Amino acid sequence: MAASESDQDPLEEDVRVSSLDERLISAQNRERIKAGHRNKGPDESQRLGGRVLSYLIGGVAGGFILGWIFDTWLGTTPLFLLLFFFLGVGVAFRKIYVISSQPVKDIGTALPEDDD
Repeated sequence: MAASESDQDPLEEDVRVSSLDERLISAQNRERIKAGHRNKGPDESQRLGGRVLSYLIGGVAGGFILGWIFDTWLGTTPLFLLLFFFLGVGVAFRKIYVISSQPVKDIGTALPEDDD
């Protein structure tokens, strides 16, 4: 067996294998480009959601803290706490309403492009 293996010529490179390698490299490059395009960061919808969440949390927390400070300073128990809490909720909802009533600039930015 060993003698017959050494008598054979080494295999020449097959055209099909080199063609397959080229197609594999080009497919990997296309996938890298797609992955780079997809991983740019948060899109407009995610940024808008973050803004809405920050307004809601900030309004409620800010009103609660200001109300607690005024109650502690003036000696009233829940009066300013409740007043500023509901005022903060109202301001947060108003800001969210203003954001939601703005026209949508580009609705296609939230949808991924699919070239397949």
